[in-house]
Amino acid sequence: MQKVGFLKSIYVKIVMIYILLIIIAIQIIGIYFVQKLEQTLKENFQESITDRVSLVEFSVREELLKVRDEDDQTIEQSLHPILNGVNSTDIKEVRVINNRFEIIATSDINNQSIVGQRSVDEIVRKSITTGTPLNNISLDSETRNRNRIWILVTPISSQGEVIGSLYVESNIENVFGQMNEINRILAGGTAVALAITIILGILISQTITRPISDMRRQAQAMAKGNFSRKVRVYGNDEIGQLAIAFNHLTNRLQESQSTTDAERRKLSSVLTNMTDGVIATDRKGRVILINDPALKLLRIPREMVLNRPITSVLAIDTANSFEDLIHMKDALTLDFSTSERPFILRANFSVIQKETGFVNGLIAVIHDNTEQEKIDMERRDFVANVSHELRTPLTTMSSYLEALADGAWKDREIAPAFLQVTQTETKRMIRLVNDLLQLSKMDSRDYKLNREIVDFKQFFNRIIDRFELSKSQNVSFHRVLPEKQYFVEIDTDKLTQVIDNIISNALKYSPDGGNIRFGFTVKDTHMKVMVSDDGMGIPSANVERIFDRFYRVDRARARSMGGTGLGLAIAREMIEAHGGSIWVESEEGQGTTVFFTLEIEINEEGEWE
Repeated sequence: MQKVGFLKSIYVKIVMIYILLIIIAIQIIGIYFVQKLEQTLKENFQESITDRVSLVEFSVREELLKVRDEDDQTIEQSLHPILNGVNSTDIKEVRVINNRFEIIATSDINNQSIVGQRSVDEIVRKSITTGTPLNNISLDSETRNRNRIWILVTPISSQGEVIGSLYVESNIENVFGQMNEINRILAGGTAVALAITIILGILISQTITRPISDMRRQAQAMAKGNFSRKVRVYGNDEIGQLAIAFNHLTNRLQESQSTTDAERRKLSSVLTNMTDGVIATDRKGRVILINDPALKLLRIPREMVLNRPITSVLAIDTANSFEDLIHMKDALTLDFSTSERPFILRANFSVIQKETGFVNGLIAVIHDNTEQEKIDMERRDFVANVSHELRTPLTTMSSYLEALADGAWKDREIAPAFLQVTQTETKRMIRLVNDLLQLSKMDSRDYKLNREIVDFKQFFNRIIDRFELSKSQNVSFHRVLPEKQYFVEIDTDKLTQVIDNIISNALKYSPDGGNIRFGFTVKDTHMKVMVSDDGMGIPSANVERIFDRFYRVDRARARSMGGTGLGLAIAREMIEAHGGSIWVESEEGQGTTVFFTLEIEINEEGEWE
């Protein structure tokens, strides 16, 4: 989170607002107080001067109206003591002016030269002319305009006629001096008040900003996933209630985070451990999530999948659009097969949408369908093979039975041959059905091995002797067997069937004058048994499939030689049931060798049984 600048912080703003409010309040109060005080002082001063002038006015009027003899004092001399009695620190000068605008007396001893001169002051002329008192404030020329004086002109009337006026200059600068002193005192008080205001503003703002700062730090910690901190509650006011609510919110978020993390871990575990691949997209069809199984199935790195269209990832962009996938109800088959091996995927799509129907995205579940397709193909081949294997003898039997029914049974030469063929085909079908039942039991594990410990060399020789005595073609048997006895724990009936199938195949495909070799070797605790012939061999491309059910390298020749095509499939199931393995090594035109392994039984002393 970006750090808040000092001037932009709410801490400074609260202090500044508090100071500005105090300054505005002090200024409003100060202006009002100063104006009222100045007005009061001026009015008091002017009233004092006016009262004193009123007393002087009466005396001056008497002197102006007095009839004088030659022996009497001049009017100037008579007015001089009256004017001198008015002089004070407040009154600078008092002049007496007659109605002809002549200055007849002044209280200023240093300004006696103006006596007898005409007054040039406009205020004097207006006052005498109008008969009304006039006043104004002007600068004193004697003090170089540094002091202000209040000029008062009061007309002197007698019987309604203006006979003169009193011109008074009073020193009102003292009033303004007092106001300046008061303003200085007020400014000092304002400064002290502001200092106190700043201190109080800082303290008050801290009570507001400290909980907010705590909540800001808590919010930053919550953004990083730390829900363990709690905001300190400083009081029970609105901010305190906000802090309590913030702590409650923290607890709820911690619980929600824990629940979300648990659900995320569950989902991650489910997605990781799923054998099926999962792909999720946004509302535009771009991949936003893919699990590891999906990456393995698609064989592409995660960096090449995220934010790409799902149709491109699944390589179906030429045939389907994202809108097609949204409305697709059936599963989609994805064929990634190569010439080396088949690889088929199956994708099911589910739409993510809100209650309003707005599509938020798409979920695709992918699973490997190769084995299922292979099983389906094998099932189809199995049904076809079983049908063919059953139909061939049934067709033959039907033909011969129809011939017998049509009268051939009367022919003593033909009838026995027809019955012999019918009997042979019946046995063939019985063998096929028995083999199928045996494979079915093995598939369902519905069988048990009746194990017994036998000398394998003796057991093997007995089976070889039986085939050597009953063989019809010119084939030589060669045995390469160790002299030492080795004991194995086996089901003799089932293992006899395995070896019978292997030797029967060797006899079928061995030419006249050929050789069949038998042997086994022992290494550690395992015995490897071998049956080899000089037959036509098996092409390398078909070696891996000869243990499949009904599989024949040359179907036409195999059917002409008889057999159900299930012998080696049964042999593999039985050998694996004994805990061993079976395989074939062959080269076309050079013969075939069948190997299988068995475990050897060892006595308690570690010697061979």
